[in-house]
Amino acid sequence: MAKMNSLLEEALEAWESARLGFLDEVKNIPARHFDFRPHKGARSVRELTVHVLEVAMMMTGELVRPDTNFRRMPWPELLWHYAKPAYDSRTRPALLKLLRSQLKEGTKAFRDAGELHMLQQIERFDRQKGTRLAWLHHGIAQEEYHRGQLTVYARLLDLEPALTRRIKGG
Repeated sequence: MAKMNSLLEEALEAWESARLGFLDEVKNIPARHFDFRPHKGARSVRELTVHVLEVAMMMTGELVRPDTNFRRMPWPELLWHYAKPAYDSRTRPALLKLLRSQLKEGTKAFRDAGELHMLQQIERFDRQKGTRLAWLHHGIAQEEYHRGQLTVYARLLDLEPALTRRIKGG
């Protein structure tokens, strides 16, 4: 990660940390449990992974555009517009690879767009104004939220979460 010399670089460092933590939790759950869901209405490990990717791909695609518009099409269509690679990646290895490559490509896209672009006001989903950078932070929080879900899934599968193992020095 680049030296911290801007708000954008701080956000990108936070995104990298969140994504790598999410990636560690996905890797922690064996492939045989990739379709595990704690109850009928919950997403499986695979579905959570695809969801993180679809939101990140849409977020990156929209935020780097000069005409960011989260209402340019209905929500499912907007996700599909950006996230077809996530929907096509069904295996654990393919999703792990896409988690890494999407972070790398997304980080580059945000850097190419530049900090000034990311500090510009946009209209959010709730029709309120906010900066693109603030929405990037929303996306980072979303990945951390789903990382937490995976730690609960790990515990339900009688696995030690990756973060807990790292804290213990394992």
